[in-house]
Amino acid sequence: MVLLERTRSYLVDLQGSLESLEDVVASMTEFVVLLGGCDRMLRRPYDAYLYNDNIVFGLHAEKQKLLNFVLQHGSPGGAPAVLSTIGGPAVGKRTLVAHVCKDERVSSHFSSILHLNGDSFCRIGDHGRLLSAKVFLVVELVSDVDEEAWAKFCSTLASMDRGSKVTIVRRSKNSEKLGTVKPIFLNTLAYEEFSYLFKTLAFGSTDPAQNLRLARIADELARSLQSDWSLVAANLLADVMKRNMNLHFWLGMLRRSRRFVWRNFSMFGEHPQLLVRRRHQVDVSDFVLPSASPLRILPSCAAGSSRAEVTEERKLLPKVRIVDLLVDPGVRPQGDFNVVSWESRLPPYNSFVHFVPNGVAEDTPLPGRKRKSI
Repeated sequence: MVLLERTRSYLVDLQGSLESLEDVVASMTEFVVLLGGCDRMLRRPYDAYLYNDNIVFGLHAEKQKLLNFVLQHGSPGGAPAVLSTIGGPAVGKRTLVAHVCKDERVSSHFSSILHLNGDSFCRIGDHGRLLSAKVFLVVELVSDVDEEAWAKFCSTLASMDRGSKVTIVRRSKNSEKLGTVKPIFLNTLAYEEFSYLFKTLAFGSTDPAQNLRLARIADELARSLQSDWSLVAANLLADVMKRNMNLHFWLGMLRRSRRFVWRNFSMFGEHPQLLVRRRHQVDVSDFVLPSASPLRILPSCAAGSSRAEVTEERKLLPKVRIVDLLVDPGVRPQGDFNVVSWESRLPPYNSFVHFVPNGVAEDTPLPGRKRKSI
């Protein structure tokens, strides 16, 4: 009798558990659909960056903010909302926007995505038929904006579909006032993030813990690069170092980078990165060709940028990667040539190409500024 009661109790419990399990399974479909609309969270973000071109290392939060702005409902009235994406040189502004534009949710949300720069945004009215639909407008500004031109631009925005969105990509913090919503600020990576990225690039598939002496050199280089340089320089150096995992070679790279900075300070009174930003000539003799004739480059902007001022004649010059120059000085062409400091593997696939004149170059004048600007 007791055994029968226990069996009956077990069956009741089993029936209750089965019903609970059936409820969970029935709700699983809705749960899977819900998860499908969420971005994947990554425990090791750079590993995903290596294999998934939808990942931008160190800019996950900023990408989500920009996505939220772009995909949210339009303004209740008036002109489309405008968001400024602000950051220093080579911190990933254009890359961030390119990845958002590439997102399928964005491309399906708008009838078109229109890219304008400082020279063409004044002629936004030429795209009349496009602007009558829901458009995502990306405007890259690399210099001061004339007040009259900006007023004309804003009047055109007022006639656009209110579901359209506008993002302004610019270095200057003054562009914050050009937006109608809270801007997105992009800063250089924190040292911990930068060091992790640099070592991952430099060691590749090798575990840094297996060679602590090389890891210490990488940490020292990362600290100097993070404070004074950029992701372009980090990618360049890491690409060279990954080719030769020899301790003496890595020490030599550390010495070369220090000598390179010291020489430009002594010649021009500024850090090389500041010279690059001003498009002033930079002496790379010690870094690239320590025993050869002087080598100076005239920095240009990334290919595709509205500031790229490269003549057709210069485009036809021989081109060599700076990595190849460092490894083998014999690849240097005779006469004038172009040198590629870095080619991005991620959208928008920027290519940083600089001019190397045959002989010592004169200083490049800075572009003039307009009197009335914002």
